[in-house]
Amino acid sequence: MIRLIALTAAGKLLAEKIAKTLTEPFELCYKPKPFTEFVQQAFQQGERLILICATGIAVRTLAPVLTDKHHDPAVLVLDEAGQFIIPLLSGHEGGANDWAASLALAINGQLVMTTAKPYLLPVYSVGMGCERDCPLEDLEQLLMQSLKQAKLTLAQISHINSIDIKADEIGLIALAKKLNKPFITWHKEQLHQVEHLLSTKSDYIYSVVGVYGVAESAALYDVQQLTNQPGELVLNKQKSAKATCAVARAYPQAKQANSVKRHN
Repeated sequence: MIRLIALTAAGKLLAEKIAKTLTEPFELCYKPKPFTEFVQQAFQQGERLILICATGIAVRTLAPVLTDKHHDPAVLVLDEAGQFIIPLLSGHEGGANDWAASLALAINGQLVMTTAKPYLLPVYSVGMGCERDCPLEDLEQLLMQSLKQAKLTLAQISHINSIDIKADEIGLIALAKKLNKPFITWHKEQLHQVEHLLSTKSDYIYSVVGVYGVAESAALYDVQQLTNQPGELVLNKQKSAKATCAVARAYPQAKQANSVKRHN
């Protein structure tokens, strides 16, 4: 559960904008009373927080209920204009750094990273396979369930990928268009390059399409192309009745790891 908390009218408008980017359950709270007790209770229940308020308010409110970085949920702090996004608590262990980076991209804000060493933000990509004429609804449901299981948001995903024989698959094309994500397909010879990274290998799938797994291979190959670095699976192949989905990530080289830039 994500709790969006705003204290001003402008902050409420920003919270409503952020809410449109979320793919998991959330609750938007405007001027909750009593504020301190409300925020502390949500935090102690393990809810991830997006606080649209002054950093000082957030620090003073949460200080009495902090445990440690291994148990505290992620907390982001934003100014009411959405110009700056600060991962305040549980940056690494709780995923606040990655979460803040994806949110910065989603709302065109500036990520404010305060970790001592340069932090390499991973690139995530989705691979999907499906039966011919698989309905859009089935594909979307599987994708959203997979992202939830991987604890990722749609904003963190770079591309939706598959094998080139699916380049004309109507459902996958429609899904990518609906979610405003590029749909990319790869030739089996390209996907062979990452087959050693697959969680499982299907001889049946190989006999049909020429690779041991479409979803995992496509996701792994895409992040490798995006970063020029080896990829890894963060979510092994998930199956529904008619489709498969996997999520991979790779870390860019250090020289490429910059703060998210704000584009006006």
